[in-house]
Amino acid sequence: MIDDFAADGQLAKAIPGFKPREPQRQMAKAVSEAIEASRPLVVEAGTGTGKTYAYLAPALRAKKKVIISTGSKALQDQL
Repeated sequence: MIDDFAADGQLAKAIPGFKPREPQRQMAKAVSEAIEASRPLVVEAGTGTGKTYAYLAPALRAKKKVIISTGSKALQDQL
């Protein structure tokens, strides 16, 4: 997996003020591995973890369809 979440990664280059977060990197790695293996993954992460980028970056890199399920309509609207 390309480390888009490193201090000098693609997200840092594209998003002003981006700072790497280890939980975000770990989640992105798990998402990437699940997509590659075509297996489901359930993730629970606290506020401020960076969940959106942690699943979007690997999904976009994989160029595969993914299903994202959220706990509420409000969270769906954020996607």
